[in-house]
Amino acid sequence: MHEETTPNHLVIFMPSGRRGRIASGTLVLDAARQLGVEIESICGGRLTCNKCRIRVEEGQFAKHGITSAQSHLTPASDEEIRLLEKLESPDCRLSCNAKIVDDALIFVPEESRAHKQVVRKAATDRIIDLFPTVRQIFVEVDNAELGEHRGDWGRLQDALAAKWNLHNLTIDLPVLRELQANLRKGKWSVTVTLWQEREVIDVQPGYQEGVYGLAVDIGSTTIAGFLCDLRTGEILATESMMNPQVTYGEDLMSRISFAMMHNDGLEKMHTAVIEALNRLAASTARAAGIRQRQIQEAVIVGNTTMTHIFLGINPIELGGAPFALANRDSMNVKARALGLRLHRSANIHVLPAEAGHVGADNVAALIAEEPYNQEAVTLLVDVGTNAEIVLGNKAWMLSASSPTGPAFEGAQIRFGMRAAPGAIERVRIDPETLAARFRVIGEDSWSDAWQIGPQFPVEAQPQHLAAGICGSGIIEVVAEMFLAGILLPDGRFNPTLHHERIRWDERRGEYIVATAEQTTTGSPIVVTQEDVRNIQLAKAALYAGTKLLMNEAKLTHVDRIVLAGAFGSYIDPKYAMILGLIHDCDLAQVTAVGNAAGDGARIALLNKHKREEAQRISEWVRYVETAVHPDFQQEFVGAIHLPHATDPFPHLNGLLPDPMPNLELNGNGRRKRRRRRNKKITTKEEK
Repeated sequence: MHEETTPNHLVIFMPSGRRGRIASGTLVLDAARQLGVEIESICGGRLTCNKCRIRVEEGQFAKHGITSAQSHLTPASDEEIRLLEKLESPDCRLSCNAKIVDDALIFVPEESRAHKQVVRKAATDRIIDLFPTVRQIFVEVDNAELGEHRGDWGRLQDALAAKWNLHNLTIDLPVLRELQANLRKGKWSVTVTLWQEREVIDVQPGYQEGVYGLAVDIGSTTIAGFLCDLRTGEILATESMMNPQVTYGEDLMSRISFAMMHNDGLEKMHTAVIEALNRLAASTARAAGIRQRQIQEAVIVGNTTMTHIFLGINPIELGGAPFALANRDSMNVKARALGLRLHRSANIHVLPAEAGHVGADNVAALIAEEPYNQEAVTLLVDVGTNAEIVLGNKAWMLSASSPTGPAFEGAQIRFGMRAAPGAIERVRIDPETLAARFRVIGEDSWSDAWQIGPQFPVEAQPQHLAAGICGSGIIEVVAEMFLAGILLPDGRFNPTLHHERIRWDERRGEYIVATAEQTTTGSPIVVTQEDVRNIQLAKAALYAGTKLLMNEAKLTHVDRIVLAGAFGSYIDPKYAMILGLIHDCDLAQVTAVGNAAGDGARIALLNKHKREEAQRISEWVRYVETAVHPDFQQEFVGAIHLPHATDPFPHLNGLLPDPMPNLELNGNGRRKRRRRRNKKITTKEEK
């Protein structure tokens, strides 16, 4: 008799991107644990804690190679249905009660994640001149009298003209509807809120204070929001979250394809981002001690695909040449028209774009860093799923985009994950022993100092074992593998090395970064040949875009390099250069500036003149189309190598390994290993 084998199914958890084959009949909660996805569960499956909610995505997802449906889990019990209705989550399931019966793409909401993601898009300290578009003024209005027919709006207009020299004002209809009641409630003294000195967006009885605005950076992977006091410029609250659109595709082209291939694709992605922004507005308002409806303006930035979807505009034209935008200029639109639950008359300002794939986020980064006001030739790189590049100074400026893909965010990497507690973020490899030591998010100590095992007291053991590798970690481990001789300059594993840390599947190698006892799953975390290749492809796309701009400007070097974005802020510039992610430059002139796009959005929120500057700069910068450039393929191929096939890196002299000698075969027909000694890199945080 043949034993029947239990079928297994492909299960993918988002937004972590962890995937694997799971046996049919496995609880979703157990499947998550098997794949290293930690879902909150306190009650042990008794349906009482309500913490383990998940959502099964419906449809065919070509990017993930999966067809998913609610029916691919076991049906919900009556008790589960009642509980989910009570929680107002009828579209969710409880992972402790649902079992896998077919392939499934499962989204784990933020509130259900045991280890919340560390979204690194904090604001930086900047001096900003305050000229907000929204302000409040107090005014006393003439009483209505018999025989006087101006109307209450006319009386208010006259009072504003006489007291504040404001003319030709308009009033938003919802405000007009309540104007008469508010005038009388305030005994004809009211606080008027103005937008752009031309529209009345609120009238409150008596004297009132408090004007608030929200600056938002909608990234492909993460969304960051900054709630500000428009009178003082103070940041009252900051909030970051995953962009829920990652479920529909991790890179821009995947989302454009999703909109093309599904009739409701645009609606799903638009609804997802609007709901996320409403949650973000609510959480920041709660943290600041105000009501969400008190937010009277918002400034939105993002790449062109993100802003199109945010506005409910189909991004299909961005999917192919000539990459036409629906609108390049800045826009103002009412929040209520988009379904945003802010003040009823709040306006949304979207900064302008530069070209098809260089959007408002890049313009925001420009007005934050102002390279157009400097003598030095600056290379500004916003490293992300879609890298945006600007090169120039006060005399000229070029821009380009480069589709690096999600590898830098931890996707397309076998053990890749978002930045969350337990993610490996720093790696060092001993060039003699080839042993790795690493540091994970949430732990101050390096792994070689960990005390693990029953012989050690619980309080002495690390709180977070390694769960995967985030973007900064994958950059460092690949660079360290190259420095240690594990990788050849072309990215292949060195076939002369035979070591317990290196495992071979025929001719494809993989390197053990974390041993089984150091991980949450009890299995080693490895970096594979495919992982290395995905990083090579991503960094080559970025470098090639940079090189094309330099060729266009007839430059062989730049004065300074600025790394922007959440990812760019957490990679070590030295390792970025060793990998060949950025061009050669004096390392002292390579700086990380944090979330420059978010800072630019905040600047535009607090200073209306910067909006005018953003429009002017977006038209002045000259865009270079890299996707169809005749030299792109040549530059891309050269940049595949570590750090580059031909370009010199004089600022890395003494750090890079010596050129490999000819490899000789030993008596067993295997290539001999030539030991190479490399200078050990020590960073400030290791001292």
